[in-house]
Amino acid sequence: MDVNFELYKVFYYVAKYLSFSAAANELYISQSAVSQAIKQLEEKLNTKLFFRSTKHVQLSEAGTLLFTHVEQAFHFLKTGERSINELHSLEQGELKIGASDTICKYYLLPYFKQFNLLYPKIKLNITNRPSPVCVDLLKKGLVDISVVNLTAEKLYPGMTISKCKMLHDVFVASPAFAHLQSLRLVLKDIAALPILTLEKNTTTRTFLDSMFVQHNLPFEPEIQLGSVDLMIELTKIGLGISFISKEYIQKELADNQLFTLPLTTDIPPRELGIMTHDYLPVPLAAQKFIELL
Repeated sequence: MDVNFELYKVFYYVAKYLSFSAAANELYISQSAVSQAIKQLEEKLNTKLFFRSTKHVQLSEAGTLLFTHVEQAFHFLKTGERSINELHSLEQGELKIGASDTICKYYLLPYFKQFNLLYPKIKLNITNRPSPVCVDLLKKGLVDISVVNLTAEKLYPGMTISKCKMLHDVFVASPAFAHLQSLRLVLKDIAALPILTLEKNTTTRTFLDSMFVQHNLPFEPEIQLGSVDLMIELTKIGLGISFISKEYIQKELADNQLFTLPLTTDIPPRELGIMTHDYLPVPLAAQKFIELL
């Protein structure tokens, strides 16, 4: 099937904005030209891509499927263009990184500063999302690299991973739970306590859930949060115990604001990984940032 690339370009912008007029403005062509291009593409593919009413534009099932591929291809091409422009110089351009708020604050922050000092003309574009979302962003070509919590049981086809930091998870509490310090707790004891956790769309929460499943224990968290920092603060004021990487609470442990709960069960360590896409060129700026890490 021979389809002009320009038709896919028009389709991309209509699908992105769900607007024929917005696509026309983006492409500097008339709205009628946009409509004609979509009509041609639908005829070429022999399928309806959009449903249109007087006020709304909506993707059809086929349109939604096509957009997932076209969006990825569009970003792959943009990354290729940037790679060519930056091939011999770090005097311009940007570096797109995907990482969670927690990873940015507790691991990447000094490297952001160092990179900026070394390459001040490279713009840092940081997208803060949970690790599973950052993996998806990389798959779509929306970021150059992602720094993520790795899941041992999960495979990442099409991705290259460089492990960069070990994490050691612990259950922690404030002095409000001081009576637990002298005990040797089993996981069943933990399950009976008020637990503060991250939301379900995070790698850490998935790891915690799997621990209770493996021991055939029910798990009903007291409070679910989207922020590690907020979880630490709520734990410090005694609202419950939390499950967190020891590396993120060194100050609170040193100041005796929190203490680790003694547990008979060994919690296996986890790792942070730098992830790149096997089918995307890694821009020079991204290569230099990886070298820093």
